[in-house]
Parts: sequence; C-alpha cells; structure tokens
Amino acid sequence: MSLPPQRASELKELIHQQLLKMDVHGRIREVLAETIREELAPEHQQLSTEDLIKALRQRGIIDDVMKELKFVTDVNEKETTSAPKPSTHFVDREPPVLKKTNIDPTRRYLYLQVLGGKAFLEHLQEPEPLPGQICSTFTLCLHFRNQRFRSKPVPCACEPDFHDGFLLEVHKDSLGDGSKMVDATTMLSICDPVHMVLIKTDTFGETTLVASYFLEWRSVLAAENGITNVAVELLGVGTESKVSVGVLNIRLEVYPQLNKMLSPEITSTQFTLERQKTAEKERLFLVYAKQWWREYLQIRPTHNVRLVKIFAQDENGVNRPVCSFVRPLRAGRLLDTPRQAARFVSVLGYERAPVIGGGGGKQEQWCTLLAFLCRNKGDCEDHSNLLCSLLLGFGLEAFVCVGTKAKGVPHTWVMTCGTDGTITFWESLTGHYIHRPINPDDPPLVEQPKPLYPYRTVGCIFNHQKFFGNCQPSDAVDVCVFDLHDESKWKPMSGEAIKSVCPPGATSSVPPFPPLCASTIDAAVTSNEIELQLRILVSEHRKDLGLSTVWDDQLSYLLSPALAAYELERTTGVSAGNEEFQDAIRRAVPDGHTFKGFPIHFVHRNARRAFATCLRSPFCEEIICCRGDQVRLAVRVRVFTYPESACAVWIMFACKYRSVL
Repeated sequence: MSLPPQRASELKELIHQQLLKMDVHGRIREVLAETIREELAPEHQQLSTEDLIKALRQRGIIDDVMKELKFVTDVNEKETTSAPKPSTHFVDREPPVLKKTNIDPTRRYLYLQVLGGKAFLEHLQEPEPLPGQICSTFTLCLHFRNQRFRSKPVPCACEPDFHDGFLLEVHKDSLGDGSKMVDATTMLSICDPVHMVLIKTDTFGETTLVASYFLEWRSVLAAENGITNVAVELLGVGTESKVSVGVLNIRLEVYPQLNKMLSPEITSTQFTLERQKTAEKERLFLVYAKQWWREYLQIRPTHNVRLVKIFAQDENGVNRPVCSFVRPLRAGRLLDTPRQAARFVSVLGYERAPVIGGGGGKQEQWCTLLAFLCRNKGDCEDHSNLLCSLLLGFGLEAFVCVGTKAKGVPHTWVMTCGTDGTITFWESLTGHYIHRPINPDDPPLVEQPKPLYPYRTVGCIFNHQKFFGNCQPSDAVDVCVFDLHDESKWKPMSGEAIKSVCPPGATSSVPPFPPLCASTIDAAVTSNEIELQLRILVSEHRKDLGLSTVWDDQLSYLLSPALAAYELERTTGVSAGNEEFQDAIRRAVPDGHTFKGFPIHFVHRNARRAFATCLRSPFCEEIICCRGDQVRLAVRVRVFTYPESACAVWIMFACKYRSVL
C-alpha cells in the first residue's frame, strides 16, 4: 500500500514525536554501548544493523514501541477489521460508541442542551423502573433547517432525566454567502424555529404523540455571553392542546461566541414585526377565503353540504390552510420511484386521531410532517399529504382529494393528472386505481366502466399551489370529469392568495418540511428475531394442545422467494417468480404428502401480536395446529425496510404431512 507523500511525511512526524516522548533514542544508545562492551572482541570494531536489532528485541524495546503506537481509524471511514456479523439468531447488544462531531470553525452553530424535565404530572404515580425492566419511554425529536436529531429514550417519570445536547448548524441551507461567518444581525433574519416533538413509547412499542412545540431560539442573540436558559412549557395535542403536559429545561448557546450581541429591544421588535406581518397575511387570506366560499355557495345551494375543506387543524389545534400541509418533498436516495414512495407511505401505521369519550365523532387532527414521521403512524389525511408531497417531488402533478367513502365516511386520497389526461387515484393506505368517468348522457346500451375504487364523492382537491372546489352538478366520483381548466366544473382559488400563506412565500407560521431519514433497522437481524419468537410461540401453543413440533429448516428457507414476490407485487404491481416457488415446493413435498401455506402481512414488528392475529384466521390456525403423520412445520419471516424505520413484515406459516384417509 503506497501513501501519498504528504500523508507519509505526517506519519513520519507522528512516529518521530512518539519516539521522542518515550526517549527511545536514549535507550538505544544505552543498548548500543552495552552491546559493544559485552559482545565485541577487541579485534572486531564493526557492529551490523542485524546485531543491534537483535539486541533491542532481546531487551523488549521494540515491543514497547509497537505497543505505544496505536493506529485509530477515522469514524467516517469503514473499519478495515469490522466486527463479524452476528450469528443467525443472536444479536450483539453492545452500546453504540459515541462519535465525535466535526465542527467547521467558519460556520455558526446553536448548541441546544436539554437539561431534564419536570411537572410531567401524568407520570406522578409512575413507580421507579427496576434494573433491566422494560418501561415506557420519552424520546425528543428535533428538526431545524433541514437537520434532524433524536434524543436517547428516557424512562417516563414526573421529572424525566433528559440529558442531551444537539449541535444545530445555523448556516444550513442558507441562501447567502456560504463561506462567510454569519453575524448576529444575519442570524436574527433566520426565522426558522426549532421544531420539537415529544413521543412516548409504551412497553409494547406503541408510540403516542405527547407534544409538538416550536422553539423561538433567537432570544440567545441578546443574551449575555451568548448563553440563555429557558423553561419550555409543553402543551398537549388534539383535544388537550390547551393543557400543560410538562416543562423542559433548555440551555441555548451560540458557538463560536458572537463578537457583538444584539440588544433585547432589537430582538423583541423583530419578533413583533414578524408576528404582525404573519397575522396580516393570514387575515387577508381569511377575508379572501370567505369571499370565495360565498361565491361557491351562490353557484348551487347544495354546495354547502359538499366536503370543501379550506382550513384544517394541526396537532396543536391551530387552523392552517390545507395547502400548507403539502409541498414537493424529495427523498434523495431513499426512494427511487413514485410507486416505491406509495408503498413507503402505505406501510406507515394507520391510526385515527384519539378522542376522549364516545359519540362516534371523528376528531380532526392533520399532523405536521415531523410529528407524523416521528410517531410513525397517522390518519388518512397525514398519509395523503405525505404521498402527495412525495409524488410532487417526483415531478408528477399531484393533488390531495377530500371526499367520502362508502356510508358517507369522510376520507382523503391522492390523485395524479397525466399529460395525456389520464387520472390516477392513489389510495395512500393501499394501492392505486385508474379513473374512467361514467358519462350519464350515454345511451343505456353503452357499456360503462365499473369503478374499482372505494370513493363515493369528492368535494375539493388541492396541492401546494392550487385549490379547486368541485362545482359539477353531482359530486359523485363516478361521474366527475377532472378537467381542471374548465371553471364551470372546478372553481379555482387565486394562486397569489395561496402563495401568500404557503411556502416558499409564506411566513414563519408554517413549519418547514423535515428531510426523510434512512432506516435504522437491520432487516436480516429483525427477520431472524421475529422468526425465532414465532417458532417459540408455535411450539408452546402446540404443546398446550398435546402436540409435538418438528421444524423443517429447508422448507422454511424455500418460502423466502414467495415473500419477496409478494412485496415486489405490492410495490410495482408486477408478479414474478411464482413458477420457481411452486416447482421448489413440489420437489420438497414427497408423493402422498400434503402442503399448506398461509402468508400474512404486518406493518409492526411485534411477534406476539402477529401470532395472535394469525390464530384468528381459520386457515392459519389449521396449519399451526396441524395433526397427522410425519407433520413438519415451517415459518419464514422477511422484513422489508423503508425510510423512517417503517417496515413491511411478511410472515408465512406452512406445513407438510402424510395424507391419511
């Protein structure tokens, strides 16, 4: 291996310094004098290099030098001697080594420390967790100027023990001169808040959104020494958005220290001006929206019952224009195709916004993207907004549709308009469908297309730049014509009005979108863990029934191609590899034997929950509780990972046995 001259000289310098530190030269001189005295006869006055090295080795000096020279690899580079992969079912639980962060001295940073929490009164009666006991945890997620951070999970308590520091680069994604160090005045003009989301994870791995808070960090610009401590009161979400859930102690520090601080009057004046500007833009949009709605109602009186949604409440109970929940989102290298993006959104969990008490009323809560991603689940509106944003990022003309499903249940889905006029519906929770409208004026004998989609009515459609209200005689999706240029069918909103309250022309009241994060799940390790747990659960279940269990590892392995094919079909709509799978199974099952298989799909990684669901299926229960001669059982789990640690989990149970008539 040859080193470049510069690196070679650096290496020589390091070795030279180490030798001086150990006084190796002095020790060599001593050994040299001693060797000459002891080993050289008076007539031989010459000493070879080999003799000297031999003498140094005998006295252990070379070993000492080699022990002292430690070569450390860069954390960003791949280690040449990486640890061996864990074996099939055992995972190395070593705690991760903290890596040092490289700080660019020409950039300005905000160091945000979370120094504990207090007054989380809901956990006042929470007992102290025993060592090793699994308990509910709090995790704090942060987003600031295209950077995302996550705290270490801490046990839920009245005073949770948060002790984390986050180094936020203020320069990130700035539009100005990137090489120039920003001063206090420039930083004051950066109105992006630090978005903080608190997530609770229970003992079963279920996540709950506890609080969502926008931290105004610029008060530190007027603080003495560039350091300030703030107590942040977190309020609940949804119906509890006015109730305090706890307080976080936060310390803010600007690094490197500012030469000149701003006066508190300047910062407070700036905040007041921003608030006034935002309030004025929102007031003007509200005036315009009211006027637009009056005009829409005058077209046809029945329009007042159509689902035309101009504003929606976020998790903090703040009313925001629906267009601000969508904007083009590029997934970088994490997603390659629009269909893969649709698959990713569909494997994020579905959960309706929680409501206290009965009544069956739907609690409205359109989450900000960070809250949705950190919780890893949300309602159909959250899924639709994310899918529409990703499809816009892939260059498609995408809209979110607001309407109803069967029985008049309110629903949202995504629509894309092709350049040839093709309208495609994307169900953010499952798949996608081509829309072919029925023409009500056609004669009765003309065959009409049968709709495959579950949608009944559509009231309005929107994206980040456009909003259309459906003003066709019927709002039934079957007969709707999606010619958005025809104002007699779709009443548009002013693009300028939408731009005033939505990015990029929007004010600070609209939170910026966070970037997507790569998955942290090791697919192979997780697949093995779930499979091992399922084997134990099946064996115990059969033992309770008085049945023995013999596993067939080869048969289990043969199920893999089927699981891969199922996921490929869900992602691309193309089925492949079925012939090879069937051929392999025929070869593995002897004559006179019967094979049964049952595939099932989950978007969580809880083996016990999955097993309980499987037992509710009579087909699967028949396989797990199979009786007969020479019964061999098989189970295969395949976890497919997606961004944000979302995953599709495919499980297949199978058995083969001799048919006894």
